[in-house]
Amino acid sequence: MKQLMLGNQAVARGLFEAGCRFVSSYPGTPSTEISEYASEYDEIYAEWAPNEKVAMEATLGAAIGGARSFCAMKHVGLNVAADPLFTASYTGVNAGMVIGVADDPGMHSSQNEQDSRHYAIAAKLPMVEPADSKDCIDLVAAAYEISETFDTPVIFRTCTRIAHSQSIVEPKERTEYPLKAYEKNPKKYVMMPANAVGRHVFVEERMKKLAEFAETTPLNRVEMGDAEVGFITSGTCYQYVKEAFPAASVLKLGLVNPLPAKLIRDFAAKVKTLYVVEEHDPVIETFCRANGVRVDGGKDRLGLCGEYSQRMVAKAFGGEVPGGLSFGEAVPVRPPVLCPGCPHRGLFYTLHKLGVMVSGDIGCYTLGALPPLGALDTTVCMGASISGLHGFNTARGGDSAQKSVAVIGDSTFMHSGITGLIDITYNRGNSTVIVLDNSITGMTGHQQNPTTGLTLKNQPTPQVSIEKICEAAGVRRVRVVDPNELRELEAVIKEELAADEPSVIVTRRPCALLKYVKHNPPLTVDVEKCKNCKACMRIGCPAISAAEGHVTVDQTLCVGCGLCEKMCAFGALKSSAEVQG
Repeated sequence: MKQLMLGNQAVARGLFEAGCRFVSSYPGTPSTEISEYASEYDEIYAEWAPNEKVAMEATLGAAIGGARSFCAMKHVGLNVAADPLFTASYTGVNAGMVIGVADDPGMHSSQNEQDSRHYAIAAKLPMVEPADSKDCIDLVAAAYEISETFDTPVIFRTCTRIAHSQSIVEPKERTEYPLKAYEKNPKKYVMMPANAVGRHVFVEERMKKLAEFAETTPLNRVEMGDAEVGFITSGTCYQYVKEAFPAASVLKLGLVNPLPAKLIRDFAAKVKTLYVVEEHDPVIETFCRANGVRVDGGKDRLGLCGEYSQRMVAKAFGGEVPGGLSFGEAVPVRPPVLCPGCPHRGLFYTLHKLGVMVSGDIGCYTLGALPPLGALDTTVCMGASISGLHGFNTARGGDSAQKSVAVIGDSTFMHSGITGLIDITYNRGNSTVIVLDNSITGMTGHQQNPTTGLTLKNQPTPQVSIEKICEAAGVRRVRVVDPNELRELEAVIKEELAADEPSVIVTRRPCALLKYVKHNPPLTVDVEKCKNCKACMRIGCPAISAAEGHVTVDQTLCVGCGLCEKMCAFGALKSSAEVQG
């Protein structure tokens, strides 16, 4: 039966239909839902790994063990997994292995806009790229066939618009692939130098065979239309081209590494004007020019930055620009904010008040950088808050350690914060680290992690103790505090900053959006007592605003956390239940 299906959901359906048995991932928007949907199939073992490197290594192990396997991550997650990625290209596989990576043009939820196709080229791995949800299902099956035919992992590249848009699919039944026999083969799987030399030769021969395959595979198809104009494109850009130029000829690339040189030359010879449309870097365009193919327009008209749209493509290449708004164009800016009742708000208010340098990390707490909290000084990548602070304090010396902290979430600490903490203790550093434990992986949509006591499939599991991990890493001063208790929080931070040794503060309070969290009645303002000093607005709560000479609280947003009540010196903020009583 035909149905509308989200791109990420369709990838998971493709895994199910293609007989995938093993999924290991770390959540990262826009790839997160693939693993969540995959976990709904009993036939698929699915897990959250502590980070993307571990996920890829587990996936490779499952593939060597004979099971069709899959891991998913966002583009920056592939940086974390790059070490096993490059060597997995040498080892090859036993059963099929597919690596899902979701790029984020426009940086809707990311710290950079890197192009994952460069990883496929550098690691010498095939890469497929779907253009809609139907492609997501079909190309998963094709990726496993390529993987097992050519003895290689295959990278499956999506982007935000493919991952989070819906199109029509027609689900099919699952095809079971029995667990393949495992045979000991050190020359193939033990990548010591003597064996790796031989496997490199294999990789180069494999790329030649894949290049020949690229010329004839139906994953790359020519859609001839008006020969006056031809487009070479792939992924979501294919949709933009088809909407902006429905009559034009199009070469749609589904296998984007290696690219088909002969097919491209033949297509170019059939059209009068040739354009290349691709987001991010000019990978296809550069390949065309290197192979002597004339390109009449591409990056010179669309640029290297940001996300494209059908209107942009139409305008760039002389098409009819449709009316109305398109995503990302002429839309009022609406920056994200910490939610009402967010447990991180009190911490960032206190850090801002103390005027310390704050080395930040990746998560919803990154929003603490925005006004009026304005607490964060840096944010680079997962785990960089701790190791970055160590470098900062070591370089500056003096009393730098008494004027700076690192902040990192519970899930991010498990991902890559532990090694940074060990760097501090092992090298006799003196830095204060604050682990923001909100009992969940918040930014990507409430995924479990090793500290929550539940697996991806919500099965009970041992709960990793942040405090014991810190103690085992050599930290003797570990404190736990509720971040909504502002006086205690400020006192603890001051004490740990003054200490002449490394310390960790765990601010523990569950995310306000968790279903099991019971909220208090919303607060209301006693207009007679309100002096309009706006002290309560310094915490940046979206439920609080100023109107008609006094502060007002939105009763539909307020969760009664009481943080603003602690800020008011005049007792103007009270529980609505108390006022009504």
